[in-house]
Amino acid sequence: MAPLRPRAELATHTVLNQPEPLASLPLWEADAPLRTAVARLAPAHASRLAAFAGRLGSAEVLGWGRDANRHPPELRQFDRAGRRVDEVAFHPAYHELLRLGLEAGYAALPWTADPTGGHVAHAAMVYLMTQVEPGVCCPMTMTYAAVPALAATPALAARWRPGLTSARYDPDSRPAAEKSALTIGMAMTEKQGGSDLRANTTRAEADGEGYRLWGHKWFCSAPMCDGFLTLAQLEEGLTCFVVPRWQPDGTRNRLELVRLKDKLGNRANASAEIEYHGAWAERLGAPGRGVATIIEMVHHTRLDTAMAPAGLMRRALAEAAWWSRGRAAFGRPLADQPLMQMVLADLALEWLGALAAGLRVAAAFDRAAADLGERAFARIGVALAKYWSNKRCPAVVAEAMECLGGSGYVEEGDLPWLYREAPLNAIWEGSGNIVCLDVLRTLERVPDALEALRAELELGRGASRAYDAALAAAFDRYKRGVPEAEARRFVEALALLLQASELLRHGEPVAAETFVVTRLGGDWGRTFGTLPAATDAARIAALI
Repeated sequence: MAPLRPRAELATHTVLNQPEPLASLPLWEADAPLRTAVARLAPAHASRLAAFAGRLGSAEVLGWGRDANRHPPELRQFDRAGRRVDEVAFHPAYHELLRLGLEAGYAALPWTADPTGGHVAHAAMVYLMTQVEPGVCCPMTMTYAAVPALAATPALAARWRPGLTSARYDPDSRPAAEKSALTIGMAMTEKQGGSDLRANTTRAEADGEGYRLWGHKWFCSAPMCDGFLTLAQLEEGLTCFVVPRWQPDGTRNRLELVRLKDKLGNRANASAEIEYHGAWAERLGAPGRGVATIIEMVHHTRLDTAMAPAGLMRRALAEAAWWSRGRAAFGRPLADQPLMQMVLADLALEWLGALAAGLRVAAAFDRAAADLGERAFARIGVALAKYWSNKRCPAVVAEAMECLGGSGYVEEGDLPWLYREAPLNAIWEGSGNIVCLDVLRTLERVPDALEALRAELELGRGASRAYDAALAAAFDRYKRGVPEAEARRFVEALALLLQASELLRHGEPVAAETFVVTRLGGDWGRTFGTLPAATDAARIAALI
């Protein structure tokens, strides 16, 4: 039986010139740049990703995304008798989305798959899932990223890794040993320090084979995870610990949820303030080496914060393209009008650059174990991609919203939640200044990092005079070092070169050359839609 269509003939007018709502999204079929990159970097995972994208873009799963976003989690600190439970209740759609992602291998694939390209496949899953509901990505991303960090203490890794890499979802609130699958979160920052982790005051005291923790954490994302990597002070200095939700004797750990954050976006995810009141924990890594231990987790979560803005941009552009192709003004479709084509093409360049750089960095993660140069490149490349793609994301989403006019601004559509989500990944895992300072520290402490980056960027030489000039200018300007006050300018220049190099070598030729002459060559205005007059904007916009 065909679905009943809404009635368009109303008492005062007939509804015309309104595009039919998008019932589903062809996340794989309509994204040629993604398919091409996966075929080159992770071909063994193409069929898996195609199936995942097909399910993710279905009408049912899109509905789950809307429900999870519109029905935020609820904090339950006590049961009806007044006993502490410290749990969070989620809408069923949240659990369905987590199940879909984890069972597809979102967290486990890079650590369990035999074919190469597991990190690229993971990054593609982040990109795809972000287009449907980013709020559920947080616990999956942290679970993925905790695996390498746990290697600092092999005994802990042996107990936690099987559950973290099971590619299943077990939402029950029970001790880890009783569950078929596990998730793990992170709780680092405190009120007085934020990104300055060495200002943390949470303290730890030995308690037999474990430790007891006292203190607070200003942000604890996904507090229903089965365990958390956290930082606390020992006599030797700041140290990393694993805090399980349940103590060894089977009782609830003394980790109390104070309140959930009322955030601008990312509504489906329960970010919390927590307190440790003698919470039982196990030490991870050496005493006094907490930052060095947990940074391995941060390094991997940054890959996801570099991919997420590409997904948000892609979804916003898909909405803008759908509207412009289905709505007419002044006698012809918006998509056929030169100025709209210019805007869409200009926006598409930002998405293409973010996608290309993110997947290239993911490929470096795949190769890092066998190639020291790729390992060094991954360390600096992920910071470049995270910084610049997230700086561009809010502007892209805002312009895409404007393409829809007033319809883009109402909550019945999808642009409002995309707009609220757009700034988030620039803040998570190090805001802009922190990331830029990390780049400078990486160059200082990882001697091969700059040479690895230079070698990567040299691969793009010869394809464009504008690119060659920009590459030479960047390295000449900073050949004597980078003043801290210029860190943002330095990182921006390198990030754009990385995007341009990837597009020149592997992207659509017209889009790649237009990216270079505008973003590097300066033939560009100060708003979107100001590409050179001779640009084949229709060809670039067709990539959306």
